[in-house]
Amino acid sequence: MSFSAELRKEANPIFNAIFEHPFVQGIANGDLKKEQLIHYVKQDFEYLSSFIRIYGIAISKCENREDMEMFNKQISFILNSETHPHNNFCQVAGVSYEELQGFPLAPSAHQYIRHMLTVAHEGTLGEIIAVLLPCPWTYWEIGKRLLKEVNPDRSHPFYEWINFYGNRTDSITTKFCERLDEWAKDATSKEKEKMKEHFLLSCQLEYMFWDMAFKLEEWPVKMEVVPS
Repeated sequence: MSFSAELRKEANPIFNAIFEHPFVQGIANGDLKKEQLIHYVKQDFEYLSSFIRIYGIAISKCENREDMEMFNKQISFILNSETHPHNNFCQVAGVSYEELQGFPLAPSAHQYIRHMLTVAHEGTLGEIIAVLLPCPWTYWEIGKRLLKEVNPDRSHPFYEWINFYGNRTDSITTKFCERLDEWAKDATSKEKEKMKEHFLLSCQLEYMFWDMAFKLEEWPVKMEVVPS
């Protein structure tokens, strides 16, 4: 069994919990509240902006152009393609995408981003791939399962979202897995343990991100804006 397959097997309970989460099931059923969609887009816009920065750190640690191209393609995907599912949520919520940009991070999103940034700055390229992989992998599997189980027609409010992720060949998940497996062949047992730890924590934080959006998570103490 490959290293990435071992990680996926160990993370299976988290993947299943993510699919059964009420926000994901709300996408399937088309019954999410406006406020939940807005909270998700606000947070995911900031999350993906940080993801781009982490890809940039990864590029700085690459030793060949093939790896650089792998991360560069993902930057382009976020900037030019992954706005599409966001716009689907915004359309259903009755707001413009531009209205939901530039908001503070909620606790779970903040924790997830700091987790990835720490690994990006302190870890190896293999560790960076491991910490990033759960995001595209979980969305790929969510999309495929929703497309198969819901099989939405165009009347479904989240038809565009489900088809965007469900119809992707998702070469990035495959590419990340292949590169991680290649890296693991020469990695020490200590580094492989770190990669597994980073991967599983990112999986847990993926679940927490959905939970944050569903529960409209905010910081526990409201702060008043003090006039300057």
